[in-house]
Amino acid sequence: MSSEANPARLADYTPEWPRRAAVLLDTIQGAFQGIDGAQEAAFDHIGSTAVPGLAAKPYLDLQVRIEPLPQEAELIPRLERLGFVRARGSRPDSPGVNHDIPRGDQDVEASVWNKMLFWSESDDAILHIRRKVSPWGLYTVWFRDWLRADEIVRQRYEAIKRTLSEQQVGKRDYDDYTLANTAFFDEVQQEFEQWAATVGVAHRDRAPGG
Repeated sequence: MSSEANPARLADYTPEWPRRAAVLLDTIQGAFQGIDGAQEAAFDHIGSTAVPGLAAKPYLDLQVRIEPLPQEAELIPRLERLGFVRARGSRPDSPGVNHDIPRGDQDVEASVWNKMLFWSESDDAILHIRRKVSPWGLYTVWFRDWLRADEIVRQRYEAIKRTLSEQQVGKRDYDDYTLANTAFFDEVQQEFEQWAATVGVAHRDRAPGG
């Protein structure tokens, strides 16, 4: 890797991101047909590429919230046909690969945080498979919609992202970026939860524009 390479390089927002995400989510939803819980599952475009005007790493973050969490043996062949392979992480402790870091004050069983992560190199897309009862899955939707609704917060978040991105030059992966980014998520969680409750989305399984 070049000393100037940056695994957390940011790109300016493009309307192509949500268009591509919509096509991929439609295809992914088809691949889930017949899986237990698929009819009630939510299929979301999350992360910075889902927020108009926000700079982002040019990888689409997609999410499926489903209950129960499918078995790997059932899911892997379906998604491999779409070009998505099971991600294992670049480090043994890579965040968000097999489970999410617990967050919030809800008292939930440890298995709620279990997840699966898939990656499509051809589509530059990351697919998070989470349990529908996982607070993480809902928080990602609330956070996305909060950023969409509040320009000041969005600008604040972009400034932090750009600073963190500059710190990743020469590193072999963006795990440190992800961990630092999650720290910001922790810092503002109470704010976006209060916003979600105020606008009435706190109890929806899927927010509009997902």
